[in-house]
Amino acid sequence: MATVDEYRRHIQHLLTEQAKLVWDKRIQAETIFDTERDRYQLVYVGWRESKRLYGTVLHLDIIDGKIWIQQDGTEVGIANQLVELDVPKQDIVLGFDPPKMRHYTEFAVG
Repeated sequence: MATVDEYRRHIQHLLTEQAKLVWDKRIQAETIFDTERDRYQLVYVGWRESKRLYGTVLHLDIIDGKIWIQQDGTEVGIANQLVELDVPKQDIVLGFDPPKMRHYTEFAVG
């Protein structure tokens, strides 16, 4: 059985790797790791021409031993990457899905 410490390592690794994929030098990818409260984010900050760019690409929390995906703006899907790292689907909650719809997925409902 996986531990919360393993989940923390997986999340930090995946967010760090995703941050390296930024191709525009005017955009900074910032990883935010709050291991005390188990909150993890990847945020893009910068400028494109005269427009400000700011947004949360990924936001994950660990709540009651489960990984809650609050925001996923990636193409691959971080849930799929977590499964590839042997995180059981019953330990992953797609928090961005409405609670009444979660039982239609292969993942945990909460």
